[in-house]
Amino acid sequence: MSESSAADSPQNPLHERYASTEMRRLFSTRHRYLLWRRLWIVLAESQRELGLPITADQIARLESVAADLDLERVAAIERETRHDVVAHLRHFAEQAGEAGGILHLGATSAFITDNADSILSRDALKLIERRLGGVIRTLALFADRTRSIPTLGYTHLQPAQLTTVGKRASLWLQDLVSDLAEVRRRLAEFRCRGAKGTTGTQASYLALFDGDHDAVRRLDETIAAKLGFTASWPLTGQTYPRKQDSQVLATLAGIAESTHKMGTDIRLLQGLGVLAEPFDASQVGSSAMAYKRNPIRSERMCALARRLITDSLNGPLTAATQWLERSLDDSANRRLVLPDSFLVADAVLAVATSVATGMTVRDGAVRHLVERELPFMATENILMRAVKHGGDRQALHEKLRQYSLEAHQAVERGKENPLVGRLAADPDFALSDDDVKSLLDPVAYIGRAPEQVKEFLADLARLDLPENVELETLRV
Repeated sequence: MSESSAADSPQNPLHERYASTEMRRLFSTRHRYLLWRRLWIVLAESQRELGLPITADQIARLESVAADLDLERVAAIERETRHDVVAHLRHFAEQAGEAGGILHLGATSAFITDNADSILSRDALKLIERRLGGVIRTLALFADRTRSIPTLGYTHLQPAQLTTVGKRASLWLQDLVSDLAEVRRRLAEFRCRGAKGTTGTQASYLALFDGDHDAVRRLDETIAAKLGFTASWPLTGQTYPRKQDSQVLATLAGIAESTHKMGTDIRLLQGLGVLAEPFDASQVGSSAMAYKRNPIRSERMCALARRLITDSLNGPLTAATQWLERSLDDSANRRLVLPDSFLVADAVLAVATSVATGMTVRDGAVRHLVERELPFMATENILMRAVKHGGDRQALHEKLRQYSLEAHQAVERGKENPLVGRLAADPDFALSDDDVKSLLDPVAYIGRAPEQVKEFLADLARLDLPENVELETLRV
């Protein structure tokens, strides 16, 4: 396609901006239709191995022209036939000459389309598995580096007990590890359609093999093995169960849930000034406000994740509405939703890896927030210590309440928190300088957060993570 014709084509941001070259290639037009040709050859090879009168020369002829795909010729045939599989079949047959007569024996269109979709979804899931491995590895390094840095926790977006930067990142990480387990479960259970015939009864293949049930079973098993599957679906209608698509889309939606949560948290934390996603030296935050450093990567991650979640709803809707042995209202929907969902999931994970790789902690802002809120969190310990020194618990509690209210008012006016100074100056609390120092040590308020992260990462190290995918220079 020329530069001018490409510019005049409808925009597809998934292909042009977001998804990786590898995922785009996987769902490219040419790759899909070459895969169709591979399926026709695999069918013929398997039938020959099981005794049908197909010669090695015929198979060789099919293989010799398999790569010579002329999409313009296919389009011309399809305008006449209004059937895409038939158009590709006739084009392949006319190229193969005499060998074209052995193509598609006993098969229905779903043999081609469903087995191709099974291969594409499986291979795309394997790429998603690798992408997840990249995010997990990168985020684990960040969690380990920051596991002991005290930071203000938030519940209801209100200041709460301290946690650590690494503990919070480990919550994101734990979700992604769960997603990886689900991807692997889907891959372990993934099946192709195999050779099942028009309505799934294998009647056409039984006729080809003169009623030999064992040969038909072996044909189905041989094709599945040649396509790299441990098995085909034992029962199908004309198509494999659309529940498989629904389960795959739900798995991708789970990744979207995790990355959206991570992206939302990072956006909130960057707004609070304590964490920052990567920001390139020449990056422009706003066309009007030159000082802006907007969290555009995390915002994009959330935007794409929402698209992925909503696309996944098509899976159960399609699976639930298939009529008897099949209806064709799944076709257009699946052509849109399955490739797009994998392209979006790929893009989301690329952004997540980019963010995790360059994420920075703004230590000064973290300390400032901790120091502002820690005195309030220390009041219970201060009260207990004063009571141990002989103070009256009820009287001291009332003083703490009054001092805390005054301190809140000062903080709300933008002043430093005066609470500890007030308490240290009140002889009823009997606080020495050492007491104040120990009571205001943030490490005393983070519980087992560093140990929790360390233990979690030790378990993670025993997980067989896929090799990282090199992060492309995407516009992330």
